[in-house]
Amino acid sequence: MAMDAERRQAELIGQFSAQAAALSSAPQLAALVLEATSHPALFAFSELLTLPALSKLVGTQYASSLDALRLFAYGTLKDYKSNSGSLPALLPDQIRKLKQLSVLTLAESTKILPYDQLMQELDVSNVRELEDFLINECMYSGIVRGKLDQLRRCFEVQFAAGRDLTPEQLNNMIDTLSDWLGTSDSLLHQIQEKIKWADTMSEVNKKHQKEFEDRVEEAKKSIKKLNNLSRQTLTYGGMTTFSLNLEE
Repeated sequence: MAMDAERRQAELIGQFSAQAAALSSAPQLAALVLEATSHPALFAFSELLTLPALSKLVGTQYASSLDALRLFAYGTLKDYKSNSGSLPALLPDQIRKLKQLSVLTLAESTKILPYDQLMQELDVSNVRELEDFLINECMYSGIVRGKLDQLRRCFEVQFAAGRDLTPEQLNNMIDTLSDWLGTSDSLLHQIQEKIKWADTMSEVNKKHQKEFEDRVEEAKKSIKKLNNLSRQTLTYGGMTTFSLNLEE
Protein backbone atom coordinates (compact mmCIF):
# COMPACT_ATOMS: atom_id res chain seq x y z
CA MET A 1 0.00 0.00 0.00
CA ALA A 2 2.87 2.38 0.81
CA MET A 3 4.34 1.79 -2.65
CA ASP A 4 0.96 2.56 -4.24
CA ALA A 5 0.71 5.81 -2.28
CA GLU A 6 4.21 6.85 -3.31
CA ARG A 7 3.43 6.02 -6.92
CA ARG A 8 0.24 8.10 -6.73
CA GLN A 9 2.16 11.04 -5.28
CA ALA A 10 4.71 10.82 -8.09
CA GLU A 11 1.98 10.71 -10.72
CA LEU A 12 0.24 13.78 -9.32
CA ILE A 13 3.50 15.72 -9.04
CA GLY A 14 4.27 14.80 -12.64
CA GLN A 15 0.83 15.99 -13.77
CA PHE A 16 1.06 19.35 -12.00
CA SER A 17 4.64 19.83 -13.19
CA ALA A 18 3.58 19.28 -16.80
CA GLN A 19 0.67 21.70 -16.40
CA ALA A 20 2.93 24.36 -14.87
CA ALA A 21 5.41 24.07 -17.75
CA ALA A 22 2.60 24.79 -20.21
CA LEU A 23 1.38 27.93 -18.41
CA SER A 24 2.80 31.39 -18.99
CA SER A 25 0.78 33.84 -16.90
CA ALA A 26 0.94 34.45 -13.15
CA PRO A 27 -2.85 34.14 -12.62
CA GLN A 28 -2.85 30.71 -14.27
CA LEU A 29 0.08 29.56 -12.16
CA ALA A 30 -1.55 30.86 -8.98
CA ALA A 31 -4.70 28.91 -9.86
CA LEU A 32 -2.57 25.80 -10.38
CA VAL A 33 -1.02 26.22 -6.93
CA LEU A 34 -4.52 26.51 -5.49
CA GLU A 35 -5.58 23.33 -7.28
CA ALA A 36 -2.50 21.40 -6.13
CA THR A 37 -2.79 22.43 -2.48
CA SER A 38 -6.50 21.52 -2.51
CA HIS A 39 -6.07 18.10 -4.13
CA PRO A 40 -7.27 15.41 -1.70
CA ALA A 41 -4.55 12.89 -2.61
CA LEU A 42 -1.45 15.12 -2.83
CA PHE A 43 0.70 15.54 0.29
CA ALA A 44 4.14 16.38 -1.13
CA PHE A 45 4.89 19.84 -2.50
CA SER A 46 8.63 20.55 -2.34
CA GLU A 47 9.22 19.36 -5.91
CA LEU A 48 6.61 21.82 -7.16
CA LEU A 49 8.49 24.62 -5.40
CA THR A 50 11.51 23.93 -7.60
CA LEU A 51 9.61 24.26 -10.89
CA PRO A 52 11.15 27.03 -13.04
CA ALA A 53 7.70 28.09 -14.25
CA LEU A 54 6.67 29.18 -10.76
CA SER A 55 9.39 31.81 -10.73
CA LYS A 56 6.99 33.86 -12.90
CA LEU A 57 4.98 34.51 -9.73
CA VAL A 58 7.84 36.43 -8.10
CA GLY A 59 7.26 40.16 -8.04
CA THR A 60 3.59 39.90 -9.02
CA GLN A 61 0.41 40.30 -7.00
CA TYR A 62 0.27 36.49 -6.92
CA ALA A 63 3.63 36.07 -5.22
CA SER A 64 1.90 35.00 -1.99
CA SER A 65 0.90 31.80 -3.82
CA LEU A 66 4.53 30.72 -3.56
CA ASP A 67 4.44 31.35 0.20
CA ALA A 68 1.26 29.28 0.40
CA LEU A 69 2.92 26.45 -1.51
CA ARG A 70 5.91 26.64 0.83
CA LEU A 71 3.50 26.46 3.78
CA PHE A 72 1.98 23.24 2.45
CA ALA A 73 5.43 21.79 1.84
CA TYR A 74 6.86 22.45 5.30
CA GLY A 75 4.33 24.18 7.56
CA THR A 76 1.32 23.47 9.75
CA LEU A 77 -2.05 25.00 10.55
CA LYS A 78 -0.44 26.72 13.51
CA ASP A 79 2.11 28.34 11.17
CA TYR A 80 -0.70 29.56 8.93
CA LYS A 81 -2.58 31.15 11.82
CA SER A 82 0.62 32.89 12.92
CA ASN A 83 1.28 34.30 9.43
CA SER A 84 -2.19 34.59 7.95
CA GLY A 85 -1.70 38.29 7.26
CA SER A 86 0.98 37.60 4.66
CA LEU A 87 -0.67 34.55 3.12
CA PRO A 88 -3.70 34.21 0.88
CA ALA A 89 -6.96 33.13 2.50
CA LEU A 90 -7.32 29.36 2.38
CA LEU A 91 -10.30 27.44 1.09
CA PRO A 92 -11.97 24.72 3.25
CA ASP A 93 -10.21 21.99 1.23
CA GLN A 94 -6.88 23.66 1.88
CA ILE A 95 -7.61 24.02 5.60
CA ARG A 96 -8.45 20.31 5.77
CA LYS A 97 -5.24 19.46 3.91
CA LEU A 98 -3.18 21.64 6.24
CA LYS A 99 -4.73 19.90 9.25
CA GLN A 100 -3.80 16.51 7.78
CA LEU A 101 -0.24 17.71 7.22
CA SER A 102 -0.14 19.02 10.79
CA VAL A 103 -0.96 15.53 12.09
CA LEU A 104 1.92 14.11 10.02
CA THR A 105 4.27 16.71 11.46
CA LEU A 106 3.25 15.85 15.03
CA ALA A 107 3.69 12.12 14.31
CA GLU A 108 7.30 12.73 13.26
CA SER A 109 8.34 13.53 16.83
CA THR A 110 6.19 11.15 18.90
CA LYS A 111 3.89 8.19 18.40
CA ILE A 112 1.60 9.05 21.31
CA LEU A 113 -0.42 12.18 20.49
CA PRO A 114 -2.57 13.48 23.37
CA TYR A 115 -6.06 14.63 22.41
CA ASP A 116 -5.53 18.00 24.11
CA GLN A 117 -2.46 18.68 21.97
CA LEU A 118 -4.22 17.60 18.79
CA MET A 119 -7.28 19.72 19.49
CA GLN A 120 -5.08 22.76 20.04
CA GLU A 121 -2.93 22.18 16.94
CA LEU A 122 -5.90 21.40 14.69
CA ASP A 123 -8.20 24.08 16.12
CA VAL A 124 -10.81 21.48 17.08
CA SER A 125 -13.19 22.17 19.94
CA ASN A 126 -14.22 18.68 21.14
CA VAL A 127 -13.11 15.05 21.20
CA ARG A 128 -15.90 13.81 18.92
CA GLU A 129 -14.88 16.24 16.17
CA LEU A 130 -11.22 15.29 16.64
CA GLU A 131 -11.83 11.55 16.43
CA ASP A 132 -14.06 11.98 13.36
CA PHE A 133 -11.28 13.95 11.68
CA LEU A 134 -8.60 11.38 12.56
CA ILE A 135 -10.75 8.51 11.27
CA ASN A 136 -12.31 10.06 8.17
CA GLU A 137 -9.59 12.43 6.98
CA CYS A 138 -6.41 10.76 8.18
CA MET A 139 -6.80 7.00 8.59
CA TYR A 140 -9.25 6.47 5.73
CA SER A 141 -7.03 8.50 3.42
CA GLY A 142 -4.10 6.21 4.29
CA ILE A 143 -1.69 8.86 5.53
CA VAL A 144 -1.73 7.47 9.08
CA ARG A 145 -2.62 4.27 10.88
CA GLY A 146 -3.19 4.06 14.57
CA LYS A 147 -5.48 3.47 17.53
CA LEU A 148 -7.82 5.91 19.23
CA ASP A 149 -7.51 5.46 22.99
CA GLN A 150 -10.51 7.20 24.56
CA LEU A 151 -9.57 6.08 28.06
CA ARG A 152 -6.11 7.65 27.91
CA ARG A 153 -7.34 10.42 25.58
CA CYS A 154 -4.63 9.94 22.99
CA PHE A 155 -3.98 8.74 19.46
CA GLU A 156 -1.38 5.96 19.21
CA VAL A 157 0.35 6.29 15.83
CA GLN A 158 1.42 3.04 14.19
CA PHE A 159 2.32 4.50 10.81
CA ALA A 160 2.54 8.00 9.36
CA ALA A 161 3.49 9.11 5.86
CA GLY A 162 6.59 11.27 5.65
CA ARG A 163 6.45 14.96 4.85
CA ASP A 164 8.74 17.03 2.65
CA LEU A 165 12.13 17.70 4.20
CA THR A 166 13.02 21.32 4.79
CA PRO A 167 16.39 22.47 3.37
CA GLU A 168 17.77 22.46 6.92
CA GLN A 169 16.52 18.92 7.56
CA LEU A 170 17.96 17.80 4.24
CA ASN A 171 21.36 19.30 5.09
CA ASN A 172 21.28 17.61 8.50
CA MET A 173 20.43 14.30 6.83
CA ILE A 174 23.30 14.75 4.36
CA ASP A 175 25.68 15.48 7.27
CA THR A 176 24.43 12.43 9.15
CA LEU A 177 24.83 10.19 6.11
CA SER A 178 28.30 11.63 5.45
CA ASP A 179 29.32 10.84 9.04
CA TRP A 180 27.88 7.35 8.69
CA LEU A 181 29.75 6.87 5.43
CA GLY A 182 33.01 7.99 7.04
CA THR A 183 32.46 5.62 9.97
CA SER A 184 31.59 2.80 7.55
CA ASP A 185 34.74 3.40 5.51
CA SER A 186 36.85 3.34 8.67
CA LEU A 187 35.16 0.15 9.85
CA LEU A 188 35.60 -1.45 6.43
CA HIS A 189 39.31 -0.57 6.49
CA GLN A 190 39.65 -2.15 9.94
CA ILE A 191 37.86 -5.28 8.76
CA GLN A 192 40.11 -5.49 5.70
CA GLU A 193 43.16 -5.14 7.94
CA LYS A 194 41.83 -7.90 10.20
CA ILE A 195 41.25 -10.13 7.17
CA LYS A 196 44.74 -9.39 5.91
CA TRP A 197 46.18 -10.18 9.35
CA ALA A 198 44.12 -13.40 9.49
CA ASP A 199 45.37 -14.41 6.04
CA THR A 200 48.96 -13.74 7.12
CA MET A 201 48.52 -15.75 10.32
CA SER A 202 46.94 -18.53 8.30
CA GLU A 203 50.00 -18.68 6.04
CA VAL A 204 52.30 -18.62 9.07
CA ASN A 205 50.32 -21.43 10.68
CA LYS A 206 50.45 -23.42 7.46
CA LYS A 207 54.22 -22.93 7.33
CA HIS A 208 54.62 -23.99 10.96
CA GLN A 209 52.38 -26.99 10.35
CA LYS A 210 54.49 -27.99 7.34
CA GLU A 211 57.70 -27.61 9.32
CA PHE A 212 56.24 -29.70 12.14
CA GLU A 213 55.09 -32.40 9.75
CA ASP A 214 58.52 -32.43 8.07
CA ARG A 215 60.20 -32.85 11.47
CA VAL A 216 57.82 -35.66 12.35
CA GLU A 217 58.67 -37.39 9.07
CA GLU A 218 62.39 -36.93 9.72
CA ALA A 219 61.95 -38.31 13.20
CA LYS A 220 60.04 -41.30 11.81
CA LYS A 221 62.81 -41.93 9.30
CA SER A 222 65.48 -41.68 12.02
CA ILE A 223 63.58 -44.09 14.27
CA LYS A 224 63.15 -46.49 11.37
CA LYS A 225 66.89 -46.36 10.61
CA LEU A 226 67.70 -47.01 14.26
CA ASN A 227 65.30 -49.95 14.37
CA ASN A 228 66.85 -51.44 11.23
CA LEU A 229 70.35 -50.94 12.61
CA SER A 230 69.35 -52.53 15.89
CA ARG A 231 67.95 -55.60 14.11
CA GLN A 232 71.12 -55.90 12.01
CA THR A 233 73.31 -55.69 15.10
CA LEU A 234 71.33 -58.33 16.96
CA THR A 235 71.40 -60.69 13.99
CA TYR A 236 75.12 -60.26 13.47
CA GLY A 237 75.78 -60.87 17.18
CA GLY A 238 73.86 -64.15 17.12
CA MET A 239 75.79 -65.50 14.11
CA THR A 240 79.12 -64.67 15.79
CA THR A 241 78.17 -66.54 18.94
CA PHE A 242 77.11 -69.60 16.89
CA SER A 243 80.44 -69.67 15.01
CA LEU A 244 82.46 -69.59 18.21
CA ASN A 245 80.55 -72.53 19.65
CA LEU A 246 81.37 -74.68 16.61
CA GLU A 247 85.09 -74.07 16.96
CA GLU A 248 85.01 -75.25 20.56
